[in-house]
Amino acid sequence: MRRRTALKLAVAAALVGSFAIGTAEAAKTLKIGAVAPKTGPLAGGSTVTHWPNIQLWAHQVNARGGLQMKDGKAMVEIIEYDDQTNPGVHIKAVQRLATQDKVDFMIAPYGTGFHLAAAPIMAKYGYPLIAVTAISDKTDELTKRYPNLFFTLGTTTDFAGSVATILGKMRDDGKMGNKVAMVNVADAFGIELAESARPIFKKAGFEIVYDKSYPLGTQDLSPIMKGAKASNPDAFVAWSYPPDTFGLTKQAITQDLQVKAFYTAVATSFPAYGGAFGKAANGVLGAGGVDPTTPKMVAYRKAHMEVTGKPADYWASANTYASLQILEQAIEGVGTRDRAAVTDYIKKHTFDTIMGDITFKNQVSYKYWTVGQWQDGVFYGVDSRGIANAKPVILKNGWK
Repeated sequence: MRRRTALKLAVAAALVGSFAIGTAEAAKTLKIGAVAPKTGPLAGGSTVTHWPNIQLWAHQVNARGGLQMKDGKAMVEIIEYDDQTNPGVHIKAVQRLATQDKVDFMIAPYGTGFHLAAAPIMAKYGYPLIAVTAISDKTDELTKRYPNLFFTLGTTTDFAGSVATILGKMRDDGKMGNKVAMVNVADAFGIELAESARPIFKKAGFEIVYDKSYPLGTQDLSPIMKGAKASNPDAFVAWSYPPDTFGLTKQAITQDLQVKAFYTAVATSFPAYGGAFGKAANGVLGAGGVDPTTPKMVAYRKAHMEVTGKPADYWASANTYASLQILEQAIEGVGTRDRAAVTDYIKKHTFDTIMGDITFKNQVSYKYWTVGQWQDGVFYGVDSRGIANAKPVILKNGWK
């Protein structure tokens, strides 16, 4: 269940010097904890977005000699736990990292619900928590409750609002009607997005002709798609997690759901999505997006492939890596293991990341992509908050 990650060079140095300098060598290592799924329903997502970026970041930091502290450089050692996509297991693992492993810092969880589960423990022990895969309209409430918590991915209102804006423009341009079939995974992420979307879609003049939720981990999604198709919608919107994003798309193709706009949420941005559905993915809308043409993004994606052997996804991968850049710059800015000082540093400074300069206002960053779309084999950002160069949206023209 537990694995320590570091460069072979760091391990060799520790073994050679352990008998001679003991605790002095240990003082040159920063222990950083990470808890996320490696098994269970969300493992497919975390093994694409979460774990590879931790691997990449740790590799790069250690390859350049570690983090610069006031007393010299410190290599990073990642202590990992698999939460099995189980909130109870997750909480116990975070508790163990804080009390038994006594890690210096922790990396954010994977998924909105797991951020909410971990937040009280990380606040209790003073760990800065830079949320990277959490979307919520309760950011004001949560940041007031947890002064160590930072949000980087946006709000449910922004995400639902962006989808409504895109659909509204398509309708107003005469490209589609106003009937929407909407489904959601019955998890904190999907429930909150569906609750936000209902009044937003209604205000935008859309009629929700089908509204259905399904449990996390549902294997057979054919009844969901059958019901959606029977409602004869103009657009299909799913607030989905990775397994259902793939499952719903497969069912849409199998049942030949003909809509002018097809949207699925998390994992639509995964390279495997484009690989699985090929040209059929063209025109599919989804959560997030990136501008893959910027020099920083090109360099990041190249390094991600070289170090992890996997392509970065087109959304939260970059956001996850950017959060680690923020943590790195804050630790080096303070130069010590003082978590309270690092948290305060994050609040007061601007950070140079692959997403551009990021600054937190009341512990929230307002620079993120909200909607992306597959266009000719690449998932481009088509709507955002605070980021330029969005691609124009194209019409979904069948599945062939």
